[in-house]
Amino acid sequence: MAQCVQSVQEFIQDSFVPLVAALCSEEAERLTRRNNLSFAELVRPFCRLTSEVHMRDPNNQLHIIKNLKIAVNNIITHPPQPGAIRKLLHDVVSVSQPAEGLVANVITAGDYDLNISATTPWFESYRECFLQSMPASDHEFLNHYVACMLVVSSSESDPVEQFLKLSQEQHRIQHSSEYSYPKWFIPNTLKYYVLLHDVSTGEEQRADSIYEEMKQRYGTQGCYLLKINSRVCNRGADEQIPDPWSQYLQKNTIQNQDSYEDYTVSNKSTDQLISDGTDSEIKDGLSNYFKTHPLQLDHPSGSLDSTDYMKASTSLQDSKKSNSGTPHGACLTLTDHDRIRQFIQEFTFRGLLPHIEKTIRQLNDQLISRKGLSRSLFFATKKWFSGSKVPEKSINELKNTSGLLYPPEAPELQIRKMADLCFLVQHYELAYSCYHTAKKDFLNDQAMLYAAGALEMAAVSAFLQPGAPRPYPAHYMETAIQTYRDICKNMVLAERCVLLSAEILKSQSKYSEAAALLIRLTSEDSDLRSALLLEQAAHCFINMKSPMVRKFAFHMILAGHRFSKAGQKKHALRCYCQAMQVYKGKGWSLAEDHINFTIGRQSFTLRQLDNAVSAFRHILINDSKQPPAQQGAFLREYLYVYKSATQLSPDGPLPQLPLPYINSSATRVFFGHDRRPAEGEKQAATHVSLDQEYDSESSQQWKELEEQVVSVINKGTIPSNFQPTQFCLNRYSDNSKFPLAVIEEPITVEVSFRNPLKVPLLLTDLSLLWKFQPKDFSAKHDGETKEQGTCDEDMVGTEAIEEFLINSEETKVARLKLFPHQTGELHILGVVYNLGSVQGAVPLDGIDPSIGLQTGKFVSNGLSVRGRQDLEIQGPRLNNTKEEKTSIKYGPDRRLDPIITEEMPLLEVFFINFPTGLLCGEIRKAYVEFVNVSKCPLTALKVVSKHPEFFTFGGNTAVLTPLSPSASENCSAYKTVVTDPTSVRTALLSSASSADFGIGTGGSPEVIQVPLPDAVLLPGASVQLPMWLRGPDEEGVHEINFLFYYESIKKHSKMCHRVLRHTAVICTSRSLHVRATVCRSNALGDEEGRGDNMLLFVDVENINTSETGVKEFHIVQVSSNSKHWKLQKSVNISGDKDTKLASRERAKLCFKAVRCKNLEENYTFADIVFGNEQIISSASPCADFFFQSLSSEFKRTHVQSHAHASQRAVKQSLDETVRLIQRCSEVDLNIVVLWKAYVVEDSKQLILEGQHHVALNTVGKEAFSFPQKQELPETVLLKFFRPENTPVPARPTPEQLSNLIKTSLHYPESFNHSFHQKSLCLVPVTLLLSNCSQAVVDVMIDLRHKPTSSEALEIHGSFTWLGQTQYKLQLKGQEVYSLQLKACFVHTGVYNLGTPRVFAKLVDQVTLFETSQQNSMPALIIINNI
Repeated sequence: MAQCVQSVQEFIQDSFVPLVAALCSEEAERLTRRNNLSFAELVRPFCRLTSEVHMRDPNNQLHIIKNLKIAVNNIITHPPQPGAIRKLLHDVVSVSQPAEGLVANVITAGDYDLNISATTPWFESYRECFLQSMPASDHEFLNHYVACMLVVSSSESDPVEQFLKLSQEQHRIQHSSEYSYPKWFIPNTLKYYVLLHDVSTGEEQRADSIYEEMKQRYGTQGCYLLKINSRVCNRGADEQIPDPWSQYLQKNTIQNQDSYEDYTVSNKSTDQLISDGTDSEIKDGLSNYFKTHPLQLDHPSGSLDSTDYMKASTSLQDSKKSNSGTPHGACLTLTDHDRIRQFIQEFTFRGLLPHIEKTIRQLNDQLISRKGLSRSLFFATKKWFSGSKVPEKSINELKNTSGLLYPPEAPELQIRKMADLCFLVQHYELAYSCYHTAKKDFLNDQAMLYAAGALEMAAVSAFLQPGAPRPYPAHYMETAIQTYRDICKNMVLAERCVLLSAEILKSQSKYSEAAALLIRLTSEDSDLRSALLLEQAAHCFINMKSPMVRKFAFHMILAGHRFSKAGQKKHALRCYCQAMQVYKGKGWSLAEDHINFTIGRQSFTLRQLDNAVSAFRHILINDSKQPPAQQGAFLREYLYVYKSATQLSPDGPLPQLPLPYINSSATRVFFGHDRRPAEGEKQAATHVSLDQEYDSESSQQWKELEEQVVSVINKGTIPSNFQPTQFCLNRYSDNSKFPLAVIEEPITVEVSFRNPLKVPLLLTDLSLLWKFQPKDFSAKHDGETKEQGTCDEDMVGTEAIEEFLINSEETKVARLKLFPHQTGELHILGVVYNLGSVQGAVPLDGIDPSIGLQTGKFVSNGLSVRGRQDLEIQGPRLNNTKEEKTSIKYGPDRRLDPIITEEMPLLEVFFINFPTGLLCGEIRKAYVEFVNVSKCPLTALKVVSKHPEFFTFGGNTAVLTPLSPSASENCSAYKTVVTDPTSVRTALLSSASSADFGIGTGGSPEVIQVPLPDAVLLPGASVQLPMWLRGPDEEGVHEINFLFYYESIKKHSKMCHRVLRHTAVICTSRSLHVRATVCRSNALGDEEGRGDNMLLFVDVENINTSETGVKEFHIVQVSSNSKHWKLQKSVNISGDKDTKLASRERAKLCFKAVRCKNLEENYTFADIVFGNEQIISSASPCADFFFQSLSSEFKRTHVQSHAHASQRAVKQSLDETVRLIQRCSEVDLNIVVLWKAYVVEDSKQLILEGQHHVALNTVGKEAFSFPQKQELPETVLLKFFRPENTPVPARPTPEQLSNLIKTSLHYPESFNHSFHQKSLCLVPVTLLLSNCSQAVVDVMIDLRHKPTSSEALEIHGSFTWLGQTQYKLQLKGQEVYSLQLKACFVHTGVYNLGTPRVFAKLVDQVTLFETSQQNSMPALIIINNI
């Protein structure tokens, strides 16, 4: 139980006090009414004695009475009605509420910290009022009147006569059979005569003379002169006199019977109501309780929770207000207060207590005489009870004889009367003895009502005995309660027992027994009593040594439910709120839902709308496990309450709605128009859309492309204020800077909603909430910040979604648009919408109700509230500095705060006839359409891609070459001319500069200028340009990114440029594989007399698997491109004009290449045609793709060489020397193989064209059309080593040195000589020496070399050189030197003349580089004899 203001002893003593009746004349009543008080009310604050009182017991022992209190009441001649008692108790509880701002008691139990009210004043008020309003009963005398005050005014004409009338009236009330109420203790009731004198108006001498006459008539012990009203009412209004009456008058007593109506709702008789003592229900209502859930909030109409109670509560509060506004005791001074206090003391000392003492003695004597005993009962009972005790019978064995009545003079009742008198004057030991005696007598007679009363008071007397000679007999109380409740059917007396016993058990810290006792008396007959007892039981559980928190909460819920049924809404709400502390956040979701729902209902009833909204909000935002129907009911209740709350303040700010959930971090913001769909052969640039998933790798590639083009525009540097263009912002993008948006272009915000409920939610009129501050960035003038309103559409247009349905437990995104019409700073705050539920929109099996949603298809149930939800996005956690790493700090996320910039051009790009599949190396012609859809012109249009070799817009020479008729017929992508049949196999020459194709201009090869006419695209204008595409050399699926860059003619401070993205997906299949090698020709002279030529071998293989429908490939032309070399002619044995290759076939082609004259820096193109049409390889698109592949090849080798740049630590002279020697083996020759493929597709034959490139760099080293894949070993051991700087070798390799000098022997293949005529045969031999390098070379020739191997001697005969056998020459760069030698033979045979050793070294170098020049082929000569 909760803590009480009084101790248990004080509570019990104040519950049972001597009752004194007051009977006043009309004049006396008029005197007291001048103070707005009746006589009984006038003396009530002074009825507690401030000093000890002494009296003697029947054994003449002195007995001390402490803190005695008496009760003075007006005589009421009819018993109180149960309905009035119920109303009184209801009102007492209703007006007693927890004080505002009262600090609750914090109880810590395990994981719980509970704020619980330590005291329950409403329970104490109920208990006090309940005990005071109990009707008098015949089986006990505690609430019978002991004495009667007769009060007459001194201003009466004949006060003595008036006293006589009052005395007769009292005698008639007590002894006449006409009146059965009130009850009197003994027939000879003490009469005390009080003369009331008004000091302010009456004559004091007359009053004194009357008082003297009274003393002579009634004795000094039986009368009193009370002087009051010493103060004039209208004087000294400012003087403050204490008002001790207000606290008593607020507790309306049952004696004010006339002010109450009968609230009986039953049709039982008055006697039945008195005997039951309960507030009964309509039978139908009682039966309904068992048909519904015990915790159901709604109650039947016949229950106590009716409008009458609400009216009664209101009327009581009104009366309280009137009472509190009316001054009491206005005519009384503090002296008058002391006079009244003195009067009560005199009455008690001189009248009441002597009368009680005398009555006790008389009763004791009567009992002794009747029992025939010689001693007093006081000693006799000790003897009786000290001996053997008769075992008490069990209650169950006793017959139901509660109807047995004793006559008033019965000895058993005299014992009970004596016991009650002793109890009232605190003589508990004697009272206990009498109760115990009476109890045995009653049990013997089986008078169960009397026995229960004796047991009850015996238990209380035993507890109150000073010194506690015996323990508290709790079993007495249990027996009494069971008897009252089960046998006597008197719940009022049972309730009194429980209240007394529970308080006693609480004082002994027996909280468990007290709680069980309180719970046992809860029943369906009185909701108010059950609620109060359950609440006290809950406090018992929490006040235990080991608090039982969950039991506390459970019984608080039960108490709250019963409070609600009793119409005590505030107390019900308080109980549920206290219990909520236990259930909240512990996983008891269903219990939590029930509590929140009830709190919401009760708060709404009490017009606490904020609390109601909060409670319903909790139901909806928790992951509810309720069935769909229940969730739908919760949602409807919430909407109804919310709507009521918003109607109270329609002009207030929009409330925050709890549903649906918004995943703020998943919010995406898209700047710009939606992408146009493809139209026929026209395909719009893919650009960026909200339908694309974010790819960090792709995003980084786009950023690098943009940086690359910006760097080229700004001559190699990126501006410090550069901000990469981000079209779509999400949780992965860099949102640390304010994004830029363009005026008049939409901003789309994608908001992710989640419906946690199992019922659909319907959002209507859904739009964005924003704040805008206009700014003119050119004038630097800030405007006034504007929030969204009705007239702001001229600043920012807002698009609303009329209906947005979210199905049960569905996550769905809504795309909301804003249209900025002014420049400035925009802040997107959140979303605003009407939240409602759909009527009957339960999804059918397999059918989504949101499919085909149309306006008006889903009918709202009429309940919807307008509110908002804010979009609050937390930025990324900072983790850069030490401070940020050691603390939790988050950076800004500005994706919802765009800056609206000035007008910018807007480009749209369309691709026409753009292929999706190509052969490797295939050339295809498409068209690109550029459209300016804005209102300002654009310029500086460029495109950048990581794969510039994939496409070209054509070089500057593209328009110079006319199309041949057959090329236009076959829709060829190449520029072709008809060839002369005589020129077959011979090279057709042309030249071109790399600058014509954008290569070698110093810019980045990836950044390509788009050749717009006049370099400007006007507003609304469009232009179509041809674009040639070449399939990548590697098969597979290729994603090729195009970034189109453009600027406005006007320069802006915020946005300098714009970009447009396009990703082309091309699937390539295998076509041809080309390998080529080049070697030096042994022939030193050619037709032109020059001594430098090479042989080129080209190996072509068809690696197509014919799955793509390719029948065969035709090699139609082989072209060379070089600054130093050119193809001269084809050395082809076959007579066919072209080479046909079916699947998996190969062909080898041989060509002769000669050095060409170096004219400026142009490339020489040599075309060897196998058909009858020459493809101009120096024109677009052939040359474009050649130069782009050349630049990509150069870039690849440059990256590799750049990795070794830090390793070059050798002397400069050695580097130059090595470079000169290396150049001898290098060759700068590029081969382009042009082909046609015949494809059968849909019974039609198509001709595809293409080209492959092979870059030849080194003599004798094989080159490929695309790099070969190197197979990695399966397992590689990890090696940890420190990289060392390996310098570039200063010595040239033998292979490089052997290529310095090219040698050739010229001699007759067969020589006839007559050995008979001359034994020695001399043959002239010419040794040609060619310097392959550009440097001056020292050459040494040694003819003394002999083959050492015996095998060589066996195959070839031995011969000797005649003449000078060693030569030392110096050859200038590219010089050819002829040396005449003579070989001497002695007999016929086959001889190898390739024996001279040639040594070479660079001039001014040491012999460190000298090495032999080996001839690659044997020079055989046949010597014949004639």
